[in-house]
Amino acid sequence: MTLMTSAKANEYVTTPDTDKRAYSLSVSTQGGKTVYLAGQLNIADLNDKPLPGDFDGQARAAFQRIQKTLEASGGKLSDIVSMTVFITDVRNGEHFADIRREFFAPGKYPTSALIAIRNLGIPNALIEIQATAVVGGK
Repeated sequence: MTLMTSAKANEYVTTPDTDKRAYSLSVSTQGGKTVYLAGQLNIADLNDKPLPGDFDGQARAAFQRIQKTLEASGGKLSDIVSMTVFITDVRNGEHFADIRREFFAPGKYPTSALIAIRNLGIPNALIEIQATAVVGGK
């Protein structure tokens, strides 16, 4: 088990197994503003290009929209401490970890739950990401 600290004093508890799946067992913060982000499910990218059947594109678009929302609150993706990810095909679970690595520094992943469900709230949506961030503080 590894304990890593970031510049703003977040503590990330990880293991070799959690690193492979790009998540932490726990993230501790001190101070700051808590930002609760509604689930992001995107069947189009930021330029409104449709992404039906494109799991990778929908996942990246969700992270991009989360990033824009956090920026409006004065934060960034690295401020995310927890996320819940809903996918409609469990076979995309391992691949999602690879996509998440594109958006977070090694060893500084949010805690995460990955839940496979039959359908999401929008037809053709394959993934939804809900997150909590702590902006500012130590």
